Amino acid sequence: MDACCVVPQHLIILGGGSAAFAAAIRATELGARVTMINDGLPIGGTCVNVGCVPSKNLIRAAEAFHRAAHPNFPGIETRARLSDFRKIIEQKRELVLSLRKGKYIDVIKNYDNVRIVEGRGKLVDANTVEVNGETLHGDRILIATGASPFVPDIPGLSSVDYLTNQTAFELEELPASLIVLGGRYIALETAQMFARFGSKVTILQRSPRILPTELPDVTDELTEHLTAEGLQVVTGVKLERVEAAGKGIRVTARVKGELETFEAEKILVATGRRPNTADMGLEQVGVQLNEKGFVVVDDTLQTTVPGIYAAGDVLGENMFVYAAAYEGKLAAENAINGEGKKRDYTAMPWVIFTDPQVAGVGMDERQARENGIDAEATLLPLSEVPRALAARDSRGFIKLIRDRQTDRLVGARIVAAEGSELLMEVALAIKFGITVEQIKDMFHPYLTLSEGVKLAAITFAKDVHQLSCCAT
Repeated sequence: MDACCVVPQHLIILGGGSAAFAAAIRATELGARVTMINDGLPIGGTCVNVGCVPSKNLIRAAEAFHRAAHPNFPGIETRARLSDFRKIIEQKRELVLSLRKGKYIDVIKNYDNVRIVEGRGKLVDANTVEVNGETLHGDRILIATGASPFVPDIPGLSSVDYLTNQTAFELEELPASLIVLGGRYIALETAQMFARFGSKVTILQRSPRILPTELPDVTDELTEHLTAEGLQVVTGVKLERVEAAGKGIRVTARVKGELETFEAEKILVATGRRPNTADMGLEQVGVQLNEKGFVVVDDTLQTTVPGIYAAGDVLGENMFVYAAAYEGKLAAENAINGEGKKRDYTAMPWVIFTDPQVAGVGMDERQARENGIDAEATLLPLSEVPRALAARDSRGFIKLIRDRQTDRLVGARIVAAEGSELLMEVALAIKFGITVEQIKDMFHPYLTLSEGVKLAAITFAKDVHQLSCCAT
């Protein structure tokens, strides 16, 4: 058949976030045409609108305010004043609008074979989607509808004006006090941000520790620094009820078995994420969902229905924007080319943007041993890193985990002011099998935080106190 007569494959994408955009771009590069159906959040999805971009922008603003009031160097006296909280929110909105336009709307305009439809799509069968009364037929379908804040069923919660990450970043007046329900990354990042702006913050976490999937060395370190800044961190909490109390909110809970009450002007619900899979016809066409409603896929990102794929937060696994983009691209390649490429999350890095930051990649020592690895961990306090001493900020540590048999790194956990910037060296080492001995032999500039990775590697075999500056 002549090339002019070949009809391009049609990929229908449900969703308009990072996974959807990565899939759309890759599909068009492979010669397909794309219809992207978006509903709920504006184009760009969670990250640019209500997630990564606004939160990290406001976290940096709060950090600037905090550091202005705490220079940490003797002989320097400073003052900081929050003169207009609304202006901080306004500049955040400007950034969101700019990135939404520049990185999503304007980008997709360059692809003639991409059509965007605003509306809620519903699957009719494995090749058909209805939206706004229109019936669309596609060769393949990709579900990339993301996730939303999960709001637990707590008596009285629905009767109060609670916040989520989708509304907290839109407040134009700083609350005098705030109760945060949850103790994972969204809860902790947002809690510290508001506390640094001046809110009195109480964190209520159900499990015995914040960040319950991490080992105590990480969670205890972060808890210490959060409480030192004045946040109240309460763990082992069983929530009983929420109710209005004057112009504020009261939470009644059992803490380690004892009944206690907490009051604040506002309450933020940060207790996890739920998938955007309701009323889409997924189960009717045979797409399997797990017990929490997230889409089940195989290693090629295909669902239980051949020809229907899924990617991004709707999977409920690695809820990071870079993971969503990776999955969207991979799903598009498998959908269009049928190559059956398997997903690979080796050396998947993650960061919690508290201060100090918490960053990780690979396995901790417990996970490594559970996977049959002869694991060994070494932990280097930041007080042993010259850069941290010079900056007068030695909070945290660098922990490396290696396989004794191969000398290869299998994981890392870092608690440090800019811990995220130390992560990629370890991720690359894990990905490409670089050994601890090889890291030790690499040049690391003196008075950089990255030197801490080398020092940590050295301490597998040597006592750091026996090393001179720039020692190997």
